[in-house]
Amino acid sequence: MEKVERSFMEPMREVDFSKAKFKFDNPFINIQSKLETIFLKKAYILLLIGFLLGRALILAKLTPFSIPFFAAVYLIRRDRAPIALVGLVAGAATLSIRDAVSTFALTILYLIVYRVTRKWLKNEVKMIPFYVLSIILLGGLAEGYFFNGTIAFYDLIMAGVEAGLGFILTLIFLQSLPLLSITKRRQSLKTEEIVCLIILLASVMTGTIGWSIYNLSVEHIFSRYLVILFAFVAGATVGSTVGVVTGLIFSLASVSSFFHMSLLAFSGLLGGLLKEGQKIGVAIGLFIATLLLGMYGDGSANLVKTISESTAAVLLFFLTPNSLTSKLAKYIPGTAEHTQEQQVYMRKMRDVTAQRVAQFSSVFQALSNSFSSQDEKMEFDDIDRELDYFLGNVTEKTCQLCHRKDKCWSKHFTTTYDYMKQIMLEMEQREEGVSQKLYRDFETYCIKPKKVIEVMDQELTFHQANQRLKKQVKESRKLVADQLLGVSEVMENFAKEIQRERENHHRQEELILEALQDFGIEIENVDVYSLEPGNVDIEMTLPGYEGHGECEKIIAPMLSDILGENILVNKEAYAPDSTSIYHVTFRSAKTYSIETGVAHAAKDGGLISGDSYSTIELGGGKYAIAISDGMGNGERAHIESQETLQLLQKILQSGIEEKVAIKSVNSVLSLRTTDEIFSTLDLAMIDLQNAATKFLKIGSIPSFIKRGDRVIKIQANNLPIGIIQELEVDVVSEQLKAGDLLIMMSDGVFEGPKHVENYDIWMKRKITELKTENPQEVADLIIEEVIRSRSGQIADDMTVVVAKIKHNTPKWASIPVLKYRQKAN
Repeated sequence: MEKVERSFMEPMREVDFSKAKFKFDNPFINIQSKLETIFLKKAYILLLIGFLLGRALILAKLTPFSIPFFAAVYLIRRDRAPIALVGLVAGAATLSIRDAVSTFALTILYLIVYRVTRKWLKNEVKMIPFYVLSIILLGGLAEGYFFNGTIAFYDLIMAGVEAGLGFILTLIFLQSLPLLSITKRRQSLKTEEIVCLIILLASVMTGTIGWSIYNLSVEHIFSRYLVILFAFVAGATVGSTVGVVTGLIFSLASVSSFFHMSLLAFSGLLGGLLKEGQKIGVAIGLFIATLLLGMYGDGSANLVKTISESTAAVLLFFLTPNSLTSKLAKYIPGTAEHTQEQQVYMRKMRDVTAQRVAQFSSVFQALSNSFSSQDEKMEFDDIDRELDYFLGNVTEKTCQLCHRKDKCWSKHFTTTYDYMKQIMLEMEQREEGVSQKLYRDFETYCIKPKKVIEVMDQELTFHQANQRLKKQVKESRKLVADQLLGVSEVMENFAKEIQRERENHHRQEELILEALQDFGIEIENVDVYSLEPGNVDIEMTLPGYEGHGECEKIIAPMLSDILGENILVNKEAYAPDSTSIYHVTFRSAKTYSIETGVAHAAKDGGLISGDSYSTIELGGGKYAIAISDGMGNGERAHIESQETLQLLQKILQSGIEEKVAIKSVNSVLSLRTTDEIFSTLDLAMIDLQNAATKFLKIGSIPSFIKRGDRVIKIQANNLPIGIIQELEVDVVSEQLKAGDLLIMMSDGVFEGPKHVENYDIWMKRKITELKTENPQEVADLIIEEVIRSRSGQIADDMTVVVAKIKHNTPKWASIPVLKYRQKAN
């Protein structure tokens, strides 16, 4: 009931059908426009439907269609309800005057009851079917009592059956009538809506039972036309469903029509299966079903008549414009037209989203430019203006009340100004204050030299504090500008990614699917999103997957041979709510891989270390290794270093450039508290495609690269993170090679050896003496050497992270698929 309520509670809208875009041939344009105006816009189609439903029978006696149809029309299109009533009464009059009077009387009774009780109704939609049930039941009983003088048990049963059918038909008409009235529908049809529409159309066609043209049954022609129309539009499933529902309605109306249900269902099935042959294929399906079931059912006597009826249905089908079938197909899920319509909608949504993201990017870019424009270096006139402002404050408190003011500032302005400027500069540069020579020279010139210097010293304190504040504001603006610029670049790249359409790789998809199926692997679907070298992206769906490693051991090696580059399984998982459908994503293997080893120890053998480390695999084929050392030891230092790495990881994963990310972390850590809390950061960003590495060291000690017998030192001089708000980040670049060992450590390891004068030489010697290239063993040995040098004492938190650069060799060799490799290329 709730679905019914949602489907039509909105008022019916008048639609301008003159703008409908049916592409008929030119001779039919005017006819089509007139028919639309008469039947749809003026709703005279309700007159035709009412006429046919008014004379439609169930079990050759019951007429349960009239009141449900009128109730639905009265609720949805109240202004057109009189037209529907005229059609119902006229249709009933073709059966008998008694049926016409009964239909009119029950309709008037329904209107009276509805109008009287309407003000007490909270939900009209839910109560309409019950009204119809009551009216039909009371009307059937009253009619039986009026004509027979008593109510027999048979009359009670028939009245109950008719009332029950009326209840169900009301629900169906409430769902299906809006589908006939609104032509510009945006949503696709639901399954129950399609079924309700078919029941309505089949019910209408029952009103044609008994009609014939040249001895051909009208209901048979239109029912077969309806079936092959939906089979052509929506395929075998919907076509057979339409055939079953239509045949069932006809069999209820007339027992002699029971045989036709099989014919209609079989026609819908064959027509849907042969829809690839367009209209001719669907027509052949109908003729095959007619021949087979026609000979089986009625024998050869009526075969010619049955074939003639199917021929008439096919002629109507061929006269149906393709634009009409295409428009109908857009609303039925599963059809190519519906999929294309959804793709158009998604493309529009994508373009709108990309445009909005690009607009936000431009906003952030403008904000960044606005902040940056204020960060230019101060010009000389600005410096002079600051100096004049400072000296003005000094003279206001000293020279303003002096009787020699006019002589000093009017007659000897330049001399006085130079003296005071020189005094200010010396007070700024010299900790002990003004030199004796300058003081004696100024004393001979000014009668209040001591007071001037005292006031200048006070004002200088305020002036310097003001300059520091301005510098901090300037540095903060620069940091904000960099952050806004980073966000702008991320959003711009995101907008470009959104606008990238999936390329058309149907040929490659078919080749891959054929190759895997020939190999004996059951694949349901293959979607190729990118074949760009180094950036291959392929998704597959495997039905009935049992998890024996086929994806890694067979499919990925075959793809590697077909595409000519190493392909690995990137992600695999069962579909939601399913244990048989398996989704797998294949991506290009990176040129290099990283194997890491970590060793760490807390001060004095404690449980919590102030050091933290992280290895992060970022998007775009980058790998990050980071070590952070919090100030001091224990839990507080651990929290500081851990929070530093967590902030850095989240910012880097968002796509912001490394230097901006580190500056952002520094800004947060330096502004969040007034305590003297800081932490070091040692970051290495490795590109897995070419092994190019960037080292960003913030207050950290050197790192080392072991390449054979050589040991390369990586060092940069930056203050620890969180000490100052404006952080200059030096980036050291180094090209790594396969087989290199990258060794990063905290200061507890580097400065840990006891009685060592040069830590660099000692660490290089220990690294050179290493006999193993296993990253974990190297990390363990380095920490062990440091602890041994202190006789087993752990003087500080210690962390060592060792990364070995290796060529990325797939675990499984490629499987040759020569003919498919040649076709793919």
